[in-house]
Amino acid sequence: MISETPKKPRFRLHPVALLNSDRLRKSLKDTYEQKSLFKYFIGIILLIMSVGSLFYTNYLVDRLEEREQKEILLYAGAVRYITTTPLDENFNDIMPIILDAVNFYQIPLIYVDDNNLASQSINIDFPKNVTLKERERIIDDKLAMMKQEHTPIAIELGKGRTGYIYYSNSFLLTQLRYYPILQLSVMLLIGYLAYLAFSSARKAEQNRVWVGLAKETAHQLGTPLSSLMAWVEYFRSDPNIDPSIAEEIEKDVIRLEMITTRFSNIGSVPTMKDEPVAEVVINFITYLQRRVSSKVKFSIDNQLADEQTAFLNKNLFEWVVENICKNAVDAMAGVGEINVTLQAPPMTKEILIDITDTGKGMTKAQVSKIFAPGFSTKKRGWGLGLTLAKRIIENYHNGKLFVKNSEVGKGTSFRIVLQAKVIE
Repeated sequence: MISETPKKPRFRLHPVALLNSDRLRKSLKDTYEQKSLFKYFIGIILLIMSVGSLFYTNYLVDRLEEREQKEILLYAGAVRYITTTPLDENFNDIMPIILDAVNFYQIPLIYVDDNNLASQSINIDFPKNVTLKERERIIDDKLAMMKQEHTPIAIELGKGRTGYIYYSNSFLLTQLRYYPILQLSVMLLIGYLAYLAFSSARKAEQNRVWVGLAKETAHQLGTPLSSLMAWVEYFRSDPNIDPSIAEEIEKDVIRLEMITTRFSNIGSVPTMKDEPVAEVVINFITYLQRRVSSKVKFSIDNQLADEQTAFLNKNLFEWVVENICKNAVDAMAGVGEINVTLQAPPMTKEILIDITDTGKGMTKAQVSKIFAPGFSTKKRGWGLGLTLAKRIIENYHNGKLFVKNSEVGKGTSFRIVLQAKVIE
């Protein structure tokens, strides 16, 4: 009687585990979205406060400008009265009050008589010990500026004579006019700093969650792995058990040990080595190709020089490539093509790795959320794979990971950017 070799067992998650996985993914997604909404809420509040303050300050500026213009008109009336009527005792009492009002608001003004001479100036600052010639130059400069700021107030002096009063805004009014711009800039700066602080706190919190989850997963895998290794040795020692069973189990155990090592490295400073990028990618793609659907065809376009290297943590970097490729396989439902292109553009210090699939592609909304914790386009999954992959590339390898392009119905292309070691 010929005994059949038992089929390799398939491990399935218990329904409760699947439910917990969905709950965790939903919880992560909800938490991320709630914090994003809170961030937008703060931004809207700051915007409303800034715009409201801007409009109110402008309203105050307009009112103050109207008041200053009335003071100038009052002064113009006084000048007209002086030049056209005999002075009386009442005017001598009123004129100082008018001048006090003009001086109170510190309104700079210059009176130009009918001979086109600046016969009087008020609230014009002159340097100490200024000469007459310098004083005239300062008045001419101020007069040119005033002509551009406001329309002069004409004073009919009688007998066809006309004088003009030129004036500028008071220093207080000038300050208030520019204050809204300064205020809005400060508000935007505060908002930007608050956004940076919020983002930093959020990233730190997420890092603690992912690190804790990864290390706890590695810790939980340690005990059953030790037990499985013992069972492998037991199977090998039993002559009644087919040795190939022990070999297959050992391969899976080695694979699990590598996964455990990856999880345990999250949150720790990984060991980086100078690795040949093309060799690492090609070897891993070759390994991965034998472990996915046979209907998925891999192709590699290697444009890198053999000596082109980069500082990598091989285990973590392979995890990134694996995550992207497995997502591509899922997107193609196990049927399609995955093209990997490696290149180093001239005049740059970067290595570009493009991984392109022929899957269902993504919408712009999905692309914007694809690296968000808890977000997944699959029915099952925690939505952590690409989040961790991005962190591994950006935090540990000082590189970039992003969606180069994606089109619904045609496929998606991810790009990994690494800092290349300069070839001398």
